[in-house]
Amino acid sequence: MKQKNSKFIKLLALLIAVSSLVGCYNKEEFKRIIQNGYDEARANTKVKGDFCYYLGVLKFPYTDEPKLDEDSRWKTWNKEDLAVSLPLFAEIGLLSRQPVEGQSELYHYDLTDLGREYLYQYVEKGVSGPLHHTQFCYGPIVVERVTDVTKNEYTRAQGYSYNKVNLDVYYEYHVIDVPNWVINNQDKLNAVYIQTKARLPRKTYKDIVTFNVGKEGKLYQDTLGYKRIKPVGGAQSDKE
Repeated sequence: MKQKNSKFIKLLALLIAVSSLVGCYNKEEFKRIIQNGYDEARANTKVKGDFCYYLGVLKFPYTDEPKLDEDSRWKTWNKEDLAVSLPLFAEIGLLSRQPVEGQSELYHYDLTDLGREYLYQYVEKGVSGPLHHTQFCYGPIVVERVTDVTKNEYTRAQGYSYNKVNLDVYYEYHVIDVPNWVINNQDKLNAVYIQTKARLPRKTYKDIVTFNVGKEGKLYQDTLGYKRIKPVGGAQSDKE
């Protein structure tokens, strides 16, 4: 599933004249724009790739926290995410894991050298302090070709001065620089991160991106960027 998270990734909106595209749909131009979008997102965020396994909100080193009756719903979801993501990445080798003395069900976690290489973390302002959203990312996207472009028109809604038009662009891609920790543990990763299967080398995948047609025939696209994949432990929601 594509993670449309302009809330988390601040991209420059892609802005191009639509007159040369609507009607003839220059697929090579769309291919270039989509590729540039992913490339610029990685450059801006310094993320390792376009597929990110989300662990939860935490800072390393981290010690397990037991669930409490007074926990908020979000805090409960976050602890549930961490309860499945942290042991998995300790087993894979991106984290170290040591039992807490006297509390065998709780563990200390920290990054290994491999984990530091693929770590991506961004900080969001929270009600009680900063939230450190933590994930491991891999697999830069290489767009192979645009296969189709379809135009969708929406009836003018009350309060809008113009009709809404979207262009759905279908494309094929492959990923590069896939690390061994993904290749060798794809089944384990897929069991916990069910939204998107592990992307493997030498395979072609399909996706779609929507361009919004604004006033004066301009195309806008601000959702290209890494795809955040959540674990099955907590709620599958981006709202904290």
